[in-house]
Amino acid sequence: MSAQFLVMGVIWYVVFLFSTVCHEGAHAFAGKLGGDPTAFHGGQASLNPLPHIRRELFGTVIVPIASYFLTHPPWMIGWASAPYDPVWAQRHPRRAAWMALAGPAANFSLMIAAALAIRVGVAMGAFRAPESISSYAQITQASNTASSGAQLAAAALSILFVLNLLLGTFNLLPFPPLDGHNGVTVLMSENTARRFMASTFSGLGFAGLLIAWFVYGKIFAFVYPLALNLLYYPGVHYH
Repeated sequence: MSAQFLVMGVIWYVVFLFSTVCHEGAHAFAGKLGGDPTAFHGGQASLNPLPHIRRELFGTVIVPIASYFLTHPPWMIGWASAPYDPVWAQRHPRRAAWMALAGPAANFSLMIAAALAIRVGVAMGAFRAPESISSYAQITQASNTASSGAQLAAAALSILFVLNLLLGTFNLLPFPPLDGHNGVTVLMSENTARRFMASTFSGLGFAGLLIAWFVYGKIFAFVYPLALNLLYYPGVHYH
């Protein structure tokens, strides 16, 4: 176990926790704006990670750290959650849909911010695009003359870009309990949305996650190279 592996693990965890907290904080803040202060009163409408960790210790600490040590190449997965009032959601399905979509919107905002920072770094000569990419943490590299700080920044921005790409797109899938399941009701009338939210399909739970992950594996194989080609037009080779 090298020092570089441990340093990268710290970067992965900081980026993971920040991205997850932004996702759940966006849910909580949108819920408060829509009339449901449940998550706000629980402390989730904040970038303070402690209320999120207390609510989901397993998903925010244990699973992410364990996944980093158990995957190759190293990768970090986990989860958090923001509470909401189901009675409020049934009464205001459109507001609940916007609350659901606020989480992925936060992830896409972070992804875009990371992409802009990468492009600025490339323009200034601090970063460069690798000729080929074989790891999610390699999409941006420091230039040959850059400092160790630039190397750490390149790694952090790479992880921030890829992780939020995954979180944003994965959570948009219309399978419960993912955000896309409630978010899709923004396209429905309120009565149709209420029936959809109350359907037995909504009770899939863990099975819904497994189905979504199976489907997403095929989607991400298309989404990831497309995102890289947009980031580094005309693109880099990914294998």
